[in-house]
Amino acid sequence: MPAPATVDEYIAGFPPEVAERLTRVRAEIVDAVTAASGTPPEQKVRYGIAAVMLGGRYALHFAGWKKHIGLYPVPTLPEPLESEIGPYRAEKDSVVFPHSKDVPYELVGRVAREIADERVRQSPNA
Repeated sequence: MPAPATVDEYIAGFPPEVAERLTRVRAEIVDAVTAASGTPPEQKVRYGIAAVMLGGRYALHFAGWKKHIGLYPVPTLPEPLESEIGPYRAEKDSVVFPHSKDVPYELVGRVAREIADERVRQSPNA
């Protein structure tokens, strides 16, 4: 089976319950990046996973896996947001949401917004 060429194809390759979760995660990220930049972001498949772009660079990657959904990279965030996302950290810059638990979509949106706002502050071209 060929690798997915679009984020829609990427999501469609998962079982329906995982695809639904990925769709909601995607919506939170896209809404956050749109709010930060003022324009809908480009979306693409990079490194075999979904990416939402900002100013020609990635803002955030998200991926479906057998046991979880991951967000990458998620830098250390300002408090109290870091304390809220802390229980989901798997590595220094990775966050995972197990399929066995509800995904905190509102938290995903706030994390994505913080990352997008920071990228906009760092790059006037974003």
